[in-house]
Amino acid sequence: MSALLDRLYNLHWVTDDVARSAQPYLGFYTTFLKTHGFRSLINLRGHNPRFAWWLRERQMCERLGIRHFDVKLSSRKLPPREVVADLFQAFEAAPTPILMKCSGGQDRTSLAAALYLLDKKGSDALPEAKRQFAAWPYLHLPGGQQNWLKEFPAFAAQDAGGMPLHEWARTRYDPQKLAQWFDSRGLSRSHQGIQRVKRKTT
Repeated sequence: MSALLDRLYNLHWVTDDVARSAQPYLGFYTTFLKTHGFRSLINLRGHNPRFAWWLRERQMCERLGIRHFDVKLSSRKLPPREVVADLFQAFEAAPTPILMKCSGGQDRTSLAAALYLLDKKGSDALPEAKRQFAAWPYLHLPGGQQNWLKEFPAFAAQDAGGMPLHEWARTRYDPQKLAQWFDSRGLSRSHQGIQRVKRKTT
């Protein structure tokens, strides 16, 4: 059952204690989490209390004693500073083993996994980080306005200039500068602009 669920939900290990996956829509979510002993879940789809999947996920995590973190990433819009900072804050606060997941486990999870590797291992890990965007086994097959995702780690490593990536995210990252970086490389159509952040509501 475990191997079947891992394949079904596109589960892959980024490091020995951090994994990535899709949203377990088809059931056996509790089994999926308990089998691997996850202690934290980083939901890259954001705070969504109006949706049943989010409510069930939060309730299940509370029941299993799993820390739950919400980070609102978009696969088509460039993240503002507060969203990138939220991601690194979740990385730092989450006890391991950690599961990061979005809807399909293909796009937003690829970005989060790549940034995690760069933060933990430094800019020399950029080739390893870029491999998180492979079509196989991660099924990352971006549409035209998702092509910015695989380029973001290179921008981050360059712009950070040796600064720890979590510190860069909180203090120096500028989405306008990122957009200009894409424009200078003829990639202005690789995204849909900059994501707007909505305040949490319960």
